[in-house]
Amino acid sequence: MTKIEGHCAPEFAAVETAFSENFKTRGDIGAAVSVYAGTECLIDLWGGYQDAEETAPWQRDTKVNIWSTTKGITAACFAMAVERGVLSYDDKVATYWPEFAVGGKQDITISMLLSHQAGLCGFREPATIKDYYDIESAASRLAAAEPFWSPGSQSGYHAISIGALASALFRRAEGRYIREFVDAELRQKCGLDIHIGLPENHSHECAELLAPSGLDSEATAPVLNEAQIAALANPPMDAMVANTSPWRSAEIPSANGHATARALARLYAAIGAENPIEGHTLISRKTLQRASDMQIEGVDAVLGVPARWANGFLLNTDGLYGPNAGTFGHSGWGGSFAFADPVSGIAVAYTMNRMGTDLVGDPRNKALIDSIYTSL
Repeated sequence: MTKIEGHCAPEFAAVETAFSENFKTRGDIGAAVSVYAGTECLIDLWGGYQDAEETAPWQRDTKVNIWSTTKGITAACFAMAVERGVLSYDDKVATYWPEFAVGGKQDITISMLLSHQAGLCGFREPATIKDYYDIESAASRLAAAEPFWSPGSQSGYHAISIGALASALFRRAEGRYIREFVDAELRQKCGLDIHIGLPENHSHECAELLAPSGLDSEATAPVLNEAQIAALANPPMDAMVANTSPWRSAEIPSANGHATARALARLYAAIGAENPIEGHTLISRKTLQRASDMQIEGVDAVLGVPARWANGFLLNTDGLYGPNAGTFGHSGWGGSFAFADPVSGIAVAYTMNRMGTDLVGDPRNKALIDSIYTSL
């Protein structure tokens, strides 16, 4: 029986049961879940192991690569920049990045970019994951490219490419890359255990990511269209790359965030309802409204499933994040997620190392989210 540690408010006992069942029947090896209401931490649970051999117990400060749950962190950084008057979602990208205005991209706004409408979902020419390790090189190649579709006509998930594009744009507008901003404004000022990439001196706190079975992007590439190949299979993604030093030392603000569930839930609690962290209010309700406003909805051209995109955040669709339509957040390959629900006033995050195979509807997620809302 997996040992569960941490704390859980008595009225949320069902969540602890669901979390324990994730280990017993739904395949978790190591994981954590956290729930905040305002500044109060209602749930902070962790259990299992950091490694496949089950020799290193999951600790309170264990971090893990959270794949695309990272995109919500990047969206929060942009919301903070909007709050400070550094930029506006309606600004054209080329205002800050003149080289971007080629190939029919001169009218792409920051909002269009963050909501996956820009048509720059990847490289046309063959690429390796190393091409994304150099953020300026990757961003320059993407900025010089023609989009895969008419910008603004549809959404198409920019799985990896949005990280380079967003951080290069952010530096040109704010003066710092996303990784630098996260380190200074979220980790140092607010005490949130969140990193883009992972410094070597924190590697001992990082869980080993365990690959899912039955997912092979290289094998499925021939049945995808050009844009899907660029976004999802160029380069083919081996989940185990996340355990390597080059990946952890790179800045990929779309996919290589490392965090605890507690820090993610606390971040979403702060941006979801003006709840200060260490005396710092990150964004106002006015900025939150703009950040979480739906920009486009429909079947995503890359993912092939219905999606509702805000300014970098994924909006709740088909009960993915509980019953309330205004809930916003992001999920990551394999099962991690974090979200804020302004209606109920809660923020929730889950991190794990055993990756699942469900694109949406991971049974571990559903069990946790259902038990949380049943307990409210």
